[in-house]
Amino acid sequence: MSRFWNERTRRLQPYVPGEQPQDQQYIKLNTNENPQPPSALVVAAMHAAVEDKLNLYPDPECYDLKKSIADYYKLPVECVFVGNGSDEVLAHIFAGLFDQHKPLVCPDISYSFYPVYARLYDIELQQIPLNEHFEINLDGYPVENGGIIFANPNAPTSLAVPIADIERLLQRNSNTVVVVDEAYVDFGAQSCVNLVSVYPNLLVTQTVSKSRSLAGLRVGFAIGSAPLIEGLERIKNSFNSYPLDKVAQAGAQAAFEDVTAFERGCQETIRIREKAKIQLQALDFEVLESSANFLFSRPSFMPAEDLYLALKAAGVLVRYFNTPRINEYLRITIGTDAEMQALMKKISEIKQEATA
Repeated sequence: MSRFWNERTRRLQPYVPGEQPQDQQYIKLNTNENPQPPSALVVAAMHAAVEDKLNLYPDPECYDLKKSIADYYKLPVECVFVGNGSDEVLAHIFAGLFDQHKPLVCPDISYSFYPVYARLYDIELQQIPLNEHFEINLDGYPVENGGIIFANPNAPTSLAVPIADIERLLQRNSNTVVVVDEAYVDFGAQSCVNLVSVYPNLLVTQTVSKSRSLAGLRVGFAIGSAPLIEGLERIKNSFNSYPLDKVAQAGAQAAFEDVTAFERGCQETIRIREKAKIQLQALDFEVLESSANFLFSRPSFMPAEDLYLALKAAGVLVRYFNTPRINEYLRITIGTDAEMQALMKKISEIKQEATA
């Protein structure tokens, strides 16, 4: 700890991303990346952007990218905000849209960046426990709040909240912003985007990192009413007016325009996920229903942490959370067919040795 840190820096507990060890080659099933390559149109658009006047600044408004997102969702361009990954978009939301004089409400088990941002921006956080089935019960969320945020599908639990439940929340919570973080929505859940024209306090965040295979590009976005988006633009332009470079803008734009590749990739992930779920159940795992590109599962034959360590030693990375209530579960990213079969083979070998 440096004596030059200020008080805010001293009390921070930073977000810890999934491990990226460099000591050997691993099958990486721990960070919810999409193993499928991006669309060929995306790659071509990025190559063209590299050759096009990189000595000049990119468009600070990202207009063409916003227009492609708006056209995809059949919304006005004024309803779209883009940022350097959905984490940056979320940071601007915490900084500019939540009421700091009342508690922000979120699930107790969800994306672990929410508590980090709450501390960073001095926002009191009220965490509502998931029920015994790891489901978000929005009917139990308090009316008095400084804002509400939750992931749908939730992470790391993979479960989706029905749209009817979300709309019921919006109907009784009209005075503060409700943020639905849809990072994984394209893998089987229903998006709330169609509700933004009905509920002016609804903000939906998404990313190109998951379903569009562009985690390395760092592009996220939010969709909401024009006044909410204007608020985010005020925050962004007070922090960094050029958050997305020309290459990122071009690649993300092409990803929204190549609908065929996007839909094909999502269906392939869903197919592999459902196959992997059956295989894990056959290996004596409890596996939650998933609307994401990962499975949340509990091995019955050995502690989850021991299995995580054994898999890591065997060259396979999965995600283990040493956190109450979920420390007997592993989050397993859906990889390629070959990667998932390698995982199943390693698990079978470890189980056989553990139960011999």
